[in-house]
Amino acid sequence: MKKVSLSFRRNLFAGIAIVAAAVLFAACTKNNDNNVDVPAAGLMAVNLAPDQRSVVVTLSGNLLTRTPLSYTSYTGGYQNIYIGNRPVQSFDYPASKPLASVDYEFKDDKYYSVFVVGANNSYRNVVVQDNIDSLSAASGQAYIRYVNAITDSVNTPLVTISAGGNTVVNETATYAGVSEFKAVAPGQLTVAAKNGAAIDASRTIDVAQGRVYTILLSGVPGATDDTKVQIRFIQNGTLTDDGK
Repeated sequence: MKKVSLSFRRNLFAGIAIVAAAVLFAACTKNNDNNVDVPAAGLMAVNLAPDQRSVVVTLSGNLLTRTPLSYTSYTGGYQNIYIGNRPVQSFDYPASKPLASVDYEFKDDKYYSVFVVGANNSYRNVVVQDNIDSLSAASGQAYIRYVNAITDSVNTPLVTISAGGNTVVNETATYAGVSEFKAVAPGQLTVAAKNGAAIDASRTIDVAQGRVYTILLSGVPGATDDTKVQIRFIQNGTLTDDGK
């Protein structure tokens, strides 16, 4: 079975004790009295709506996080959730104005991400299943994917990602689209998103062997403040194989 060490930030949520050690993500809890597994999944949330400085995400009406997510911030790791068909909702904070809602079927032992995207009173909660449990730590590679949250559904950017002298991604990115994870050589990645003068962003990032990353493409084309088109990244977790 595969183990995934999740990169939690312990001080992110007041009052929540989160285990940051390497864990076997069976995504379940044990009842000490009868040793029954409670089916569960893991969910990570990211706020990529540039005009929403503070967003609350709920699952079946329950808060996913104890503190709102600022723009480009995320939960810091996967949160354990109950499985089943559940409504995922996002709200402006502190106004509590509903932004978007979607129902999604969460399955046992699986990982998921929700990206809150959009602007100008048009938002989406994009939920995807993350196939981290199918990635191999033994490959010696890092793994990357990207989400395109740049708020321009007409002029799609060309996304290029190069690693170790090889181009691993060279494609137009659909708005609100999330790519599959790709194996890349550890070291420096060159990432670019371009479409004319309005979308012209690039940066170099470092990725490490056995780690899993999501590259965040976000912002408003033509903006010159902190909502301008930018490239960031988060670490989903670190893969380890237990040899079984």
